[in-house]
Amino acid sequence: MASLLPSISVVCVLIIYLSFLADGGGIGVNYGLLGNNLPPPSNVVNLLKSRNIGRVRIFSPDLNVLDALQNSGIQVIIGTFNQDIPSLAGDINFAKAWVQSKIVPYAQTIRFRCISIGNEVIPGDMTNSVFPAMQNMNAALKYFNLGGIPVSTAVPLNSLGASYPPSYGDFSGAVKPAMRDIAGFLAYNGFPLLVTAYPYFAYANEPGSISLPYVLFTSPDVVVRDGDLGYTNMFDAMVDAVYSALEKVGAGGVEVVICETGWPSQGNGDFTTPELARTYNQNLLNHVRASGTPKRPNKNVETYVFALFNENQKDPGVEQHFGLFYPDMTEVYHINF
Repeated sequence: MASLLPSISVVCVLIIYLSFLADGGGIGVNYGLLGNNLPPPSNVVNLLKSRNIGRVRIFSPDLNVLDALQNSGIQVIIGTFNQDIPSLAGDINFAKAWVQSKIVPYAQTIRFRCISIGNEVIPGDMTNSVFPAMQNMNAALKYFNLGGIPVSTAVPLNSLGASYPPSYGDFSGAVKPAMRDIAGFLAYNGFPLLVTAYPYFAYANEPGSISLPYVLFTSPDVVVRDGDLGYTNMFDAMVDAVYSALEKVGAGGVEVVICETGWPSQGNGDFTTPELARTYNQNLLNHVRASGTPKRPNKNVETYVFALFNENQKDPGVEQHFGLFYPDMTEVYHINF
């Protein structure tokens, strides 16, 4: 019997590895709550399941949402409030209390993809608090024997000081020391970096210098040549710019997860129509399901569309019109998940 143990171990490792591969390159949505007319969370979970959406990102530990997500099979990225970051950074007991109240009651019924320390606080006044907050959160999870839940943070593309061409990608000087610590922590633990990336905003800000097919995944030809690599869409260029920046702080092996991307259907004239939003989001999903980026061709990019609903308490304009669904759960436009 002992002679079979190595073979059994190999099989177990292979199963775990294949499970990891199957879990990579997933597709999800952002579920925001900044609306006074949104449906009950239980109805939202049923909507997600009916559309085969297996992953969701929530921005805060809303207990009603967490209750509804129990036993749903939906993977969850859960965020902390930005205002909690200084307390998380400075007090391990605050981190333990957060985990005990927000994660422990759900650890057996919800599969947490990761915990995000805040959202887009880098660059900003709390930049230097993020890394110690991540350390304390990780220690608190281990205290409760939940060390398998990754800890990360969500950074925007403007954390890069250079992004074009993608191989020039580098974190800005103001955030580079903090990002070096964060990236080292992620690399050591095998955790991903969460990134928000919006080709829409790049295009809307400079429509005269960026082609619409390049941002909508419809260009048949290479638009940006970067050494041996060719880019037909801006999304890949953005992702690879982050990979280049991670390489420059010694953490090229860290996985990039695009936790937010999308296209508004109203709010900015001809730049924001339901058809443009549908084209971007459907082509995005088709693309990340099918392939990686030129820099990481064999690694599909785990991606979360922003957002599930139009939220009427967000800033007026495009911010209120990123939803795939109206609050009554009818479609703004159809997307095949």
